[in-house]
Amino acid sequence: MDTPLLNTVFMQLPHTPPDYAELHALSSFSFQRGASQPEELVQRAAALGYHALAITDECSVAGVVRAQVAARSSGLKLLLGAEFSVVLDADRSFTVVVLAHNLQGWGNLCQFITVARRAAPKGQYQVAWRGAQNQALWASLMHCEVLLAFSDAINIEAVYTVATGARGLFGSNLWLAAASHLGMDAPLQRARQLQLARCTGLPLVATGSSE
Repeated sequence: MDTPLLNTVFMQLPHTPPDYAELHALSSFSFQRGASQPEELVQRAAALGYHALAITDECSVAGVVRAQVAARSSGLKLLLGAEFSVVLDADRSFTVVVLAHNLQGWGNLCQFITVARRAAPKGQYQVAWRGAQNQALWASLMHCEVLLAFSDAINIEAVYTVATGARGLFGSNLWLAAASHLGMDAPLQRARQLQLARCTGLPLVATGSSE
């Protein structure tokens, strides 16, 4: 195989990266999880040519002002949202990422965070999935995009049940988050994500990992 020829062909290929929007990024405002300041995330995303960036700290929107200032300077589209660890039962939980569509969605998200914080001791929050009261709280997230992320500890039957209920609440604004850890088990992880998408009927969307 002619390596110099391959190198020549490669050099002639366009190097413009495909459009990519990071929909799940944690800043230092997610204590003990995120490391970078919100403005640093925005600057890095702009440097990498991202189409957009979502700052989705855990039950918090504390870093969005600093992120917005940086986004205006860099020309990057900033998406506003938050991440929540949701209790399914005594032993299991899953992750929900909420992104606001507009000003009304932003207000609904902020109110959701307030209720979740008030339900727990100071510095913590509490969000559960099951129960009529919890379902009413989730239903308040109108004008928002909702992404579901499930760990391997949750079986397909439970994922299907959650997805069915969530589709009734959020309709076409519901997605299944697909993140890759690029480890040895990446092919198995990808196969599970495709299996969950087929089982639930939810479209997959690529996100970063919060782990």
